[in-house]
Formats: sequence, structure tokens, C-alpha cells
Amino acid sequence: MAKDISYQELDDAALLRELAETKDALFKKRFENATGQLDNVSVLKKLRKDIARFNTELRSREIAAAEALENQRENA
Repeated sequence: MAKDISYQELDDAALLRELAETKDALFKKRFENATGQLDNVSVLKKLRKDIARFNTELRSREIAAAEALENQRENA
């Protein structure tokens, strides 16, 4: 689970690893919630937001890479 991580400082592999860990944590917390074992349901919202942050950062990197590639093709 992410703990005050600067998403921009992580490389792609670390970002994907954190995303997978956060998704796994969300799955486990949802299971706990369904069985009535989860006391603090606000954790679910925090995990969903963390996942959205990871996905946003990955997408912005993907767009930046595509734009850089397009600029290279135009300049060549």
C-alpha cells in the first residue's frame, strides 16, 4: 500500500508494482468489509484514490512518451 510516496519520483516498474500492491490491498479490504471485519471503511476511499493517482501518473507518462516520439518523427 502506498505511504506518502511521490508518484513522480518512481520509475515505471516501481509504479506498476505499487499499483498492483494497492489493488491487492483494496481487494483484501473489500473482502474484510463484506464479511463485517473492517472497522474503518474510509480506507477503501483512500485506496481507490491511490489507484487513480497511479493510473493518472502512468497515463501522463504514456502521453508524454507518445508526444516525444511524434516530435522526433516530425523533426527527422
